[in-house]
Amino acid sequence: MEDYQNKLFPYAYNILGSSDDAKDAVQDVLTNYVSSKKNNIENEMGYLIKGVINQSINIKNRKKKITSDRMWLPEPIATEKADSNLQREEIISYSMLVLLEQLSPKERAVFILKEGFDYSHKDIAVTLDCTIENARKLLSRAKNKLDDPRSEYGLFTRSNVSPAYLENYINIIKSGDIKALEKMLSRDISISADGGGKIKVVSELTIGKFPTSELLFFVYQKFQESQTIQFAIVNHQPALLFFHGHQLVNCQVFDLEDDGIKIRSIYSILDPDKLKTLAN
Repeated sequence: MEDYQNKLFPYAYNILGSSDDAKDAVQDVLTNYVSSKKNNIENEMGYLIKGVINQSINIKNRKKKITSDRMWLPEPIATEKADSNLQREEIISYSMLVLLEQLSPKERAVFILKEGFDYSHKDIAVTLDCTIENARKLLSRAKNKLDDPRSEYGLFTRSNVSPAYLENYINIIKSGDIKALEKMLSRDISISADGGGKIKVVSELTIGKFPTSELLFFVYQKFQESQTIQFAIVNHQPALLFFHGHQLVNCQVFDLEDDGIKIRSIYSILDPDKLKTLAN
């Protein structure tokens, strides 16, 4: 059963962007499956994947009805731990998870199945109990909504950024060299911060080189100077983990431009509930 959980988890997490919700979706489907009659089930794994995807869509729809003005970022998952049984290669890159929040849950599921898992339109139609034509329309709508170059690079794009790159980034912030920092930032650099309503953030969204530089210097001097910083790979992207003592208090995920030189986005997760998986 544990093997099923590990294989099914990525499907749920990629739709929900939450580890706890994904585990709940998988557990619900497996519990129902164990207690149900299994007549005429030819493909057990296919049957379970279908159940998990549809359960995840239902959960995502319920969550979306709870409106909030707060910034919401997906829960990060460490993807460099090769010793885990989790199918980490099937976890979507963090930047793509953020982009996919623009889609409806069903559009998101179709996009993930087609672009990430190479499902045919027929297989998608069977999985979502819709027509092939409807599956095509959902995919077309999803692509039109995304309309971002990053959506063309694949869902599981892995970064080649080395720890030395982010070490240099931190050293520049420590030095207070604003010109050197701005050289590392793209023209449209943005920082998104999610405190989950539990941690007060300085700014939920900051855009532009100068405002971003000012914010990074301020946050470092005010909060991070006394913290321990570690390099990590989160959802296949470079990240910095900030610890207050032994407690993980912040995860910053970096999205770089194609040249691998300039930082395009920084996603700062401070919500304690979203840091639990990384901290374990």
